Amino acid sequence: MPLVPPPRPATSAAAVPPPGEPAPSALLQANAPEWSVGDLAAALKRTLEDAFGHVRLRGEISGYRGPHGSGHAYFSLKDGTAKIDAVVWKGVLGRLRQKPKEGLEVVATGKITTFAGKSSYQIVVDSMEPAGIGAWMALLEERKRQLAAEGLFEADRKRPIPFLPRVIGVVTSPTGAVIRDILHRLEDRFPRPVLVWPVRVQGEGAAEEIAAAIRGFNALTPDGPIPRPDVLIVARGGGSIEDLWAFNDEAVVRAAAESGIPLISAVGHETDTTLIDFASDRRAPTPTGAAEMAVPVRAELLAQIHDLGARQAGTMLRRVERERADFRALVRAIPGADAFLAAKRQRLDLADARLRPALAANARDSRERLNRLADRLTRRSPAIALAEARARLAGIDHRPRTAISRIIERRRDRLGAQAGLLGALSYKAVLARGYALVRDADGLPVRSRDAAATAARLQLQFADGAIFARPEDAPDAPVAPPLAAVPPAPRPKRAPRRATPEPAPKSEKVAPEPAARQGSLF
Repeated sequence: MPLVPPPRPATSAAAVPPPGEPAPSALLQANAPEWSVGDLAAALKRTLEDAFGHVRLRGEISGYRGPHGSGHAYFSLKDGTAKIDAVVWKGVLGRLRQKPKEGLEVVATGKITTFAGKSSYQIVVDSMEPAGIGAWMALLEERKRQLAAEGLFEADRKRPIPFLPRVIGVVTSPTGAVIRDILHRLEDRFPRPVLVWPVRVQGEGAAEEIAAAIRGFNALTPDGPIPRPDVLIVARGGGSIEDLWAFNDEAVVRAAAESGIPLISAVGHETDTTLIDFASDRRAPTPTGAAEMAVPVRAELLAQIHDLGARQAGTMLRRVERERADFRALVRAIPGADAFLAAKRQRLDLADARLRPALAANARDSRERLNRLADRLTRRSPAIALAEARARLAGIDHRPRTAISRIIERRRDRLGAQAGLLGALSYKAVLARGYALVRDADGLPVRSRDAAATAARLQLQFADGAIFARPEDAPDAPVAPPLAAVPPAPRPKRAPRRATPEPAPKSEKVAPEPAARQGSLF
């Protein structure tokens, strides 16, 4: 419906101003009524509401932060070309089947109206239906799946935050309220040196600056002129998904995952979630919460130290008191010197009383044993025992000599018997009875007539010597040289006997026997 101005006085369109007077358009403007801002806003509101009324609007929810303190919900609906503000009143928000959610594409039904306080138009939503995930959220989910598949969001990559860092590095805009909130919270909790790397947190080039800042802090050497931070805070205030899109960039996520310094992400408010939150070591709901995670409360630490010191002192005092009480109890339990020595004294007195009779009885027994020994000594004097021993020794004095003589005599007789047996069995005894031992030229015994007839020369051994002979039937043969006389075999020595045999006459000479092997005569 077109915007209708209030009624105006009628004017003649054909009237021509005389020379020197203003033109008709100027007269028309001078005669136009004046609008107040409120009247114009009300007229626009009526025109917009009458022209559109209830509409069904499809778009992606952006900038949703949850219900306001009043219970109403405020956000925007957008597509690729435009954006419109939306509001859901408290009573309607509770009845909606599909609650608003950041990045959700919905079909909202409501009334188009204006908000005079901001000179803007908006849709008052009465109902809402899901229409699918928006383009931004679809791209975000796809990138999240890709980076998660590479293991950049694994829990075992998370590192603990230092309890009390020496230096804190902050990557954020130097002009926003975020850095002031962080510094103020650090000052309240535990003041620490802070290094700020200024970057843009939204818009073109913001992602590259944030990634370069993270890598730049990691490139610092611990002992260099600029100290290397012990913990990093990447922070930004709240905003729509487009405003926070730099923190969903792949370069930023990879820089956070590769950081050797523990990193705390504090992007947006508690309901905002970006991909750097999954790659960081800790996620803070707000930049102020990140400062609280980075350092403990100094006052609480001092109070804790004071409390621990007091507990330690109290524990030591209680230990000393307990030891003192135990010592006193032990002292009371220890008996006095008289009570401690009473039993000892009693045992000593009892032993003294028993010692005297025992010593007397022992002396009496010893005296009796001595008397018995003296009586035995008197009855059996050592001199008498010595005389008896000498008499026994004198009695057996000649017995060993007699026994030895008898043994020698018996052995002499046995030896003589053996010598006689040897002489009886010897071949010389046979020769002494008139026999002769015949040997050939080689000294071997001749046992048959044929052997003697064939021998060239014979040796005849008699009891008193040997002679050489030649058999008459023997063939002519050169005469062999005479054999050396065989001396008679020596007789075995015999022990002297009482009747010794007479020696042979010295005038008889015994021819030496030939050195031949002894043969058997039998």
